[in-house]
Amino acid sequence: MRNNDHFDFSSALPIINEDTEFFPLMSQQDEDEMNNEETPDVLAILPLRNTVLFPGVVIPITVGRDKSIKLIKEAYKGNRIIGVVSQMDITIEDPTFEELNKVGTVAQIIKMLQMPDGNTTVIIQGKQRFRLLEQVQSEPYIKVTISKFEEAKHKVDKEFKALVASIREMSAQIIQLSPNIPSEAGIALKNIESTSFLINFISSNMNADVSDKQKMLEMTNLRERALMVMELLTLELQMLELKNQIQSKVRTDLDKQQRDYFLNQQLKTIQEELGGNSSDLEYNNLELRAKKKRWGTQVAEFFRKELEKLSRMNPSAPDYSIQINYLELLLDLPWNDFTKDNFD
Repeated sequence: MRNNDHFDFSSALPIINEDTEFFPLMSQQDEDEMNNEETPDVLAILPLRNTVLFPGVVIPITVGRDKSIKLIKEAYKGNRIIGVVSQMDITIEDPTFEELNKVGTVAQIIKMLQMPDGNTTVIIQGKQRFRLLEQVQSEPYIKVTISKFEEAKHKVDKEFKALVASIREMSAQIIQLSPNIPSEAGIALKNIESTSFLINFISSNMNADVSDKQKMLEMTNLRERALMVMELLTLELQMLELKNQIQSKVRTDLDKQQRDYFLNQQLKTIQEELGGNSSDLEYNNLELRAKKKRWGTQVAEFFRKELEKLSRMNPSAPDYSIQINYLELLLDLPWNDFTKDNFD
């Protein structure tokens, strides 16, 4: 069976029409109204493998497990309210109550779609966090009793405002450096009014492990959650900057290699048009002079290797002329040539 994986939110936008009742970007008033909504004491639970749902955030989910499909279809016919909880071990196909995290999110099913490949896709919006208490049903899907997750009050001082501003700015930098993130995400960030929704929105979309996202979901204090978001964003930004530096250096090196190759090809063409390749002429001339030398076998073999080394060198390289001079010096030495000295 397939995982309950979420896909890019931007791909879901065309299939959500204007009649859909949800807030893609929540205002403070929207959030206050959502927090005051009544939630059932018992919820059917949709386990998630690879993601965490945060309050206010809208995500698409591909549902593949038989239990999950049955749950979604029944809930869609009713009040469309379910509980969404990430499982502790993503490799487990059919998690039990004990294998689920104990903090989840109340979710509203916005839309259900039957995809061409046979899978069921649902678009859900997080509402409120809750704690799992007891299991009251295991088949055909898990149902549990819940209690509301209480958010601790935090002080909105200058330090907290500066922290939120830094998070917003750093997120914008990451969007700018990431080619796969649409530019609309940056516009969305600027238009988010609610601080808690901003933190939830970034937590949901940032490149972090599911375990880290679950940890943030379970934090009762918004300031502490914001600090963890800042820490994870800093790591992500550093990785992106390093990645871009490496890619830029590779592109520069490739550009230089391509330029050198192009220039060498041009030089080769010009030399051929002028009556032959000068490097070939030099090689042939050195080889011809070597055949006339009366040197021993060892010296001849040594010279041959040095001549082969020359043939593998780029004529435009600085070492090429040095190798030419070295070979000419070997040829100029009087190997086994003797003269009769006159001491008179």
